[in-house]
Order: sequence, then C-alpha cells, then structure tokens
Amino acid sequence: MFVKKMHLEIRPLILPLLFCCIGLSCFAQPPADPSANPSAATPPAPPEPERWNLFYQATSIGQYHGTFPSPYSGPFSLQNSPERDVSLTTTLFFALRLEKNTALVFDPEIAGGRGFSSVDGLANSSNGELPRVASATPKPYIARLYVSHDFGFGSETEPVETDENQLAGTRPMNRYTITAGRFTVTDFFDDNRYSHDPRTQFTGWGVMYNGAWDYPADVRGYTWGWVHELHLKNWSFRYASAAMPRVANGLRFDRRIFRNRGDVFEAERRYTIGKHAGVIRALHYLNHADAGTYADAIRLAEQTGARPDITATRRNGTLKYGFGVSFDQELTKNIGVFGRLGWNDGKTESFAFTAIDRLATAGVSVTGGRWHRAFDTAATEFTASGISGVHALYLARGGYDFLIGDGRLRYAPESIWETYYSARLFPGFFAGFDLQHVTNPAYNQDRGPVWISSIRLHMEFGKDTFAKRDKP
Repeated sequence: MFVKKMHLEIRPLILPLLFCCIGLSCFAQPPADPSANPSAATPPAPPEPERWNLFYQATSIGQYHGTFPSPYSGPFSLQNSPERDVSLTTTLFFALRLEKNTALVFDPEIAGGRGFSSVDGLANSSNGELPRVASATPKPYIARLYVSHDFGFGSETEPVETDENQLAGTRPMNRYTITAGRFTVTDFFDDNRYSHDPRTQFTGWGVMYNGAWDYPADVRGYTWGWVHELHLKNWSFRYASAAMPRVANGLRFDRRIFRNRGDVFEAERRYTIGKHAGVIRALHYLNHADAGTYADAIRLAEQTGARPDITATRRNGTLKYGFGVSFDQELTKNIGVFGRLGWNDGKTESFAFTAIDRLATAGVSVTGGRWHRAFDTAATEFTASGISGVHALYLARGGYDFLIGDGRLRYAPESIWETYYSARLFPGFFAGFDLQHVTNPAYNQDRGPVWISSIRLHMEFGKDTFAKRDKP
C-alpha cells in the first residue's frame, strides 16, 4: 500500500518550535557533574518492587530541505523544491505487575505529522518518527498491548530499575521469557545503546534500526505475535513470530499466519573490555508474504511492453530472508562507538520497512561530561545503503517500490552522514539539532545531494523523572 498523500498543512509549527527551543535554553541551568560527587560511586540500593508504573513522552521534529539538482523525477521521488514539515508523537507507557514474574504492558499512542514528499524518495528516510504515519492529522491507536512472563532458573537475580514498559524490582538472572500480544519487534531485537530511538538519538530509518531487516510490521510499525527469550548472565537468545501486512506497507494484517508471517532469530553476547561494556548481536530473519519478485516483474514487462510492476507478480508465501550484525562498545565513560551490517536476498519485494538490501553503518556517541553538560549528547554516524542488481534494474526500467522510484535510475549506493546534538534543558525536557547530508537519494546518481536539517523537542515524564533520570 502506498503511503497516502498528506493533506494537513502544519508548516506554521516550525517557527513556534524554534522559539520554544531558544526560549527554554535561556532558562536552562547546567546540571551538576555527578563525577564531582564522591557518593555517586556508592552502589545504589536494590530497587523496591513496583506494582505498576506510568510514563509519558511527547516528541516533535521539524525538518527542512532546500532545492537540489534533479534533472527528472517520478511519483515516488523526493521533491527538489523546498519542504518544511513537522511530526508529532505522544505516548503513555503503562505497566502492571499481575504476579511476581508476570507483567502487562499497555501503551496508547497518538501520531501525526507531515513527511517530506509523503514520506517518499529516500530509502534511508530522514525522520524515524514518521515511518508509518499515513495522515498528517494526529490519530490515536494502540501501540503495545502484551503480557510477559519470566520462567526463572536458579536463585540468582538481577536488579531492574523503573522505566518505560519496565517495572522496578528484580528478575531471575537466568530466565526463559514469553511475551505475547501487540508490540514492535524492534522492542526486543536489533537493540543498540547508541542508536535505537529516534526520539532521543539518530532519526534516520536505516540507522535507528538495521535498514536491511524488513521487519514485520503494519503501516505504523507495530504487529501482533509472540517473542521467546532465553536470558543468561552473558548471553541472550531470542525468537519471534509475528504477523505480516496483507500488502506492502499496509495497515491490515495477513491472517494466514501458517503461510505468511515473519520469523526473527537473534543471539546476543555481552562482555567487558577493561571496565567498559560491549555487546555484539547476530540477527537472521525469514519473511513469508503475499509479495512479488523483481525478476518476475521484469520478465512480465518484457512480454507486455509495459513498465515493470512488482504488484502484478505477487504470490502467497513468497520468501524473503536476510542477516544482520550489530555492536556497541563503550570506550570511556563518555565515549562509545557502534556499527551495523545488513544483507537480504534483494530479489523479493520491499514489503514492510524500507527499500534497502545492503547496509553498513558506523558511528560514535559522546556524552557531555567533558564540557560540564552530563546529560547532553553529541553523535555522528555514516550509513551506506545499497540494493541488489535485479532490484536496481527494476527501478532503472521504471518500476516503483512502495516509497522510492524516480522513473529511471543511474545506480549508486545511497549514503547519509548524520550528526546530532541533544541538550537537556531541565529534567524531562530535551532539545536537539540534527543535520543529514544525503548523497544519491533513492540510489540515483542523477539526483542530489540533499541537506536536511531538523529541530527536535522531546519531553518524558514518570515518577523517576527527577531521580533516575539524573543519573546519566
């Protein structure tokens, strides 16, 4: 399903966002550096078990891009005229302990806003808060509704602090956990300490998650399914089976789950180098969907003389598979590095996330302790995305994916350099600036480069806003 044309004009919100950001920063007080407090090194007391908790977040991202070289364009191209757009999400996170090792999570959410060119024209799209919004008008929906149960092994436990969708207390160190209901699989897979949340970190689709992972999700990024996790002291192993959309980028789910579904596997190894934590993860996925293939679309077009159309080749149970590797490593107290590699078969229709078949990402993140802004973050990363040969030929002959297609193509990898600075104005309130430089948008050497600038305002509240959040 193609992303619907946005109809609500909300450009006037940009100016108030700018004034709000500037005005709040004038009153911001630099937080005390925790390293100056000797008691900060004292291990915290074990958290008191929570029966329930409630958190809230709201994020608005205003973006702008100017003109750029564009000798031609198609119906799914990034417009080469200036665009100013805004997104907004607001979420309640409610968690309830049903019994000692069982929890219920319920997250109602409202999302709206306007993306560049109806969220078309970039494989590594620029705003992770708009991966699935089909209308500029804010709409409420259920983001998460699931139950999770731990089966513990042995008597050893680990402390858990209160957080969004996480109850304070303890959990068995060695456990087998089953989670079932509505969620996004990115809650459990492809995590990364330095790049996983567009509300506080990088905003590009292909860097917040592994862009080559066509993860099962509806048009808003959520699905129904279950997750199994074996968690040990230094290892975790995960498996999930989740519903696929009925059509590419669709809102409704395919109920033929024994034929069409997404299966995800991941192994995670946690370690330390000196006193600095690191994690490496290996991911594998298998998607079955009512999808088409690029080679069949090209062959059909040669027979009919028409433009290749992958939707005309869809068959039930079509397989798409891929692999991913990611890591994050703390180098010092204030500096960390991360990276991702991704690959998928490249022959099956881009269906649930975005049109990336090959991906390489590397970046560095620095917290502001060195300049006495312990809750600020400065980070930069580079992501190169690519597609398979048959996928490129399909686009070159005039074919369209659900979010890219210029009508023709002179192929080159799409690369994006992204840098952001996030500043805490006061507890619970953050403002940030993000800059992206896009080369070869939608893999086309004939178009671009493009500069994209963003201003982000983010607030988060919970009963720990002035306690746990003051520990960077």
